[in-house]
Amino acid sequence: MKTIIKVPCSSANIGTFNVDALSRFDLALFLPFVRVAIRIGDGISDWPGFDVIGLALSIYLEIHLSKKPVACPAHLNCEITYEGLGAEEVPLIADHNLITQSALYVLRCHGKHEFPPDTHIHIVNPIPLGRGLGSSGAAVVAGIILGNVVGDFKLPKERIFDYVLMIERHPDNVAATLYGGFVGTYLRELDPAAMARIEIPLSEVLPAPAGGIDTGLKPPEPPVGIGHYTKFPWAPEIKCIAIIPDFEVKTADARGVLPATYSRSDVTYNLQRIALLTNALGQSPPDPELIYEAMRDKIHQPYRKGLIPGLTEVLDSISPKTHPGLLGICLSGAGPTILALATSNFDQIADSIVGVLSKEKVNGKKVTCEWLLLQPADDGATVVDIES
Repeated sequence: MKTIIKVPCSSANIGTFNVDALSRFDLALFLPFVRVAIRIGDGISDWPGFDVIGLALSIYLEIHLSKKPVACPAHLNCEITYEGLGAEEVPLIADHNLITQSALYVLRCHGKHEFPPDTHIHIVNPIPLGRGLGSSGAAVVAGIILGNVVGDFKLPKERIFDYVLMIERHPDNVAATLYGGFVGTYLRELDPAAMARIEIPLSEVLPAPAGGIDTGLKPPEPPVGIGHYTKFPWAPEIKCIAIIPDFEVKTADARGVLPATYSRSDVTYNLQRIALLTNALGQSPPDPELIYEAMRDKIHQPYRKGLIPGLTEVLDSISPKTHPGLLGICLSGAGPTILALATSNFDQIADSIVGVLSKEKVNGKKVTCEWLLLQPADDGATVVDIES
C-alpha cells in the first residue's frame, strides 16, 4: 500500500498513519506551487495585500517516503534522493536539507532525535528555486507534514500551521500551501512569553548546520494559534500566467531595497485596493478594469523594479486595454517571476511579457524566459493511501 500526502491548498484534513506499517507502503507528499500575494520578503508586488494574501498554484512538490533497509545507516537514519529543478544545489543530508530539517524540528519537539530506522525520502521538485514562486515555503510545509507522519503525532492542520510559522514566518504563502486556494492571513499579537519563543533565531529552531551540532536538539515548541487564515472565492474563469526569467533575485536583496517607513498616503492606497481585490477576484464574470487597478501597489513593487530589468515596461505597456483577456499583472514573491491573471488570450499575453523581458540583460547575459499557464490549487494538504 502507498500513502499519498497531497498538499495543494484546501482545508482537507491530513490522514492518519501507522508508522509501524512503514515497510508496507510508500508515502508521497504533494505540495502546491505557491504564489505569495503580499509579503515583505517574497510578496507579489502588485497585490496591495502585502504580507497578507496568498495564492496556491497547480504545481506540486512530491516527496515519496518509504522504508529501505541499508547495510550502512544514513545520517540521522534518513537517506535522501532527489530529482527535478535545483538538483545540483539541493543538499541531500538530513540536517542540511530544508525539508528534512523541518521534519526534524517536529520530531525533536516530541523527544525524537532521528528519523525511524531505514527511512528513505525521494524528492521530486518541479518548482524553480529562487524565482519568487514559494519553493522554500512549500519545502517547510512538506517537512512539517513529513515529521508529523513519521512520528505518527496526528497533529491537526491548525497545529501544523504553528510549526510552519516557527520556520517560515510569513503566513500568506504557507497558509495557501497548507490550506489551498486564495487566502488571507494574519499573525496574532501574542503574550510576551509566546513572542519570545517565535522571535528566537532560526538557528535555535532548525538542526545543524544552522547553529552547530548541538543546535535544535531541544527546540522550542511553537505557541498555539500563532496565525490565522480565511479563504476567499476565486472566479473559475481566472487563470494564472507565470513568466519565469532565467535569473534569480535574492530574497535578502529584495528585502533590502524596501524602505523602513511609508507615507500615510501610500499605505492608504494599498488598503483601499486590497479591500476591493479579495472580492473582485471572486466575481464572475471578472471586471478587468476593477481588478487591474486593485492589483496596483505602492508598498514594495516600486522599490523592486530595479532588481527586475523590464518590469517597469511590462507594467506600463501591457494592460487590459492593450491585451483583451488580461486582468492584472504583478511581481511574484521576491521576483523575478511575473504573474499575470487572465481569462483568455494567454499565449498573446505571455509572449508580450516575454518579448519585453527578452530585450534586457542581466550580468551581461540576455534574459530568457519560460512561461506556464496555471490555475489555483484548491486542495490543501492531504494524505491518501493507495495500493502498491
